[in-house]
Order: sequence, then C-alpha cells, then structure tokens
Amino acid sequence: MGARSAAELVIFDCDGVLINSEEIACAICVEALAELGMSLTLQEYAARYSGRPVADAWLRVEADHGRPLPEGFREKVDTEVMRRFSLHLEPIPGVVETLSTLRGARCVASSTTLPLLKSNLARAGLAEFFEPAVFSVSQVRRGKPAPDVFLFAASQMGADPHHCLVIEDSAAGVAAARRAGMRVIGFSGGGHTAPGHAERLMAGGAISVVGAFAELAPLLG
Repeated sequence: MGARSAAELVIFDCDGVLINSEEIACAICVEALAELGMSLTLQEYAARYSGRPVADAWLRVEADHGRPLPEGFREKVDTEVMRRFSLHLEPIPGVVETLSTLRGARCVASSTTLPLLKSNLARAGLAEFFEPAVFSVSQVRRGKPAPDVFLFAASQMGADPHHCLVIEDSAAGVAAARRAGMRVIGFSGGGHTAPGHAERLMAGGAISVVGAFAELAPLLG
C-alpha cells in the first residue's frame, strides 16, 4: 500500500515532528551528561534515546554507561527543559500550513506525558488542530517501541490500525507503528537528526521519509 493511499486516520508523533521540543530537550540532556563525563553529540543522543518515554531513556543511559545517574539529576534536567520550552518552543516549519489544509481524521500519539503534551501543543499554537484527539504513553502500559500508544489512539478514534498512517521521527516510533500494523512515514526535518537518519527510518519499516512538511503535504492528500 503506497504512501498516497487514503488513510482513515493520520497519527502524528509530537516531539520532533510537530514541535521542536526534541531538539531542545536532547541538547539539554547532552549538556547535563557532559557534566558527568558522558560525552555525546546531540545527534548521537537523539539516535540512541529519542522517541521513548523519558524514564526509559534514562534507564538506557545508565545501562549504556554502566553507572546510575546521581540523585536529583533528572529533576534538574526536567526543570531546565521546562525553562527552555517557555522561551524557545515553536512548531516545526510548515506544520501550521499543512494542518490548516489537511482534511480527514487526525490525532497525536506521543511518548510525552499527557499534561505536558497538551501544554506543549497549546504553547506552540497547535492544540486547536487536534483537541481532544491527543493521546499519551502515560495512558497505556508500555511505551514506544511497543505499539500500545498507537493502538490506543486508533481505538479511541474508531479507526482500523491497518488503515492508519503514522508520521514519526524516531526509530522507536517507527518500530511502534509497524508493530501496530500501521503504515508510517518517517520525518527527518528536525534539528536533532543526523546524516543517515532517513536511511535508519527506512530500514525500520517506514514506507518513505520526508525532510520537510512541504514534502509531506502531498503524501497526505
């Protein structure tokens, strides 16, 4: 089934697809880990840990580096993330134009907790395009790359998973969509992605990858 085949429901990931939150948060995490002697570029961090619930990402960081993060580390990072979101959060270029012309059912399914997800969409001026169809990993048992949040979104929207189209920027998100039986278009237009990201998304099962919303709009009809 091609990317242009009609979708009953278009499901958007949020961070790194609709808003620039992934780039902001990854940069803060890289800075905080550097203070602990854990050296990663923003793109390396994003490739390894983005797209997953925050708690899962930190557990993977600890496992990869063989030591626990210090007490208070996560809270310090969360505080700085919220501060920078208040200053720098904005839609990915082309999102507003695409959503303004998109017809048919759409929703958001994200690894961000529900209150923060709704707050971020409102701050970026995108809530009106989705409310109340906003779904979070905090509403299901398992986070991405498990399919739970996508299956939950489809069920709440009354859509057949096999007739859903997901827009995702992370390997974990692409894997989750494929495990849900959904087609997925990869998005590589965020500032946190590195060369080769599109190829990784395709290898994970994306039917195509776009680098900008101007490329995505025709595929959504």
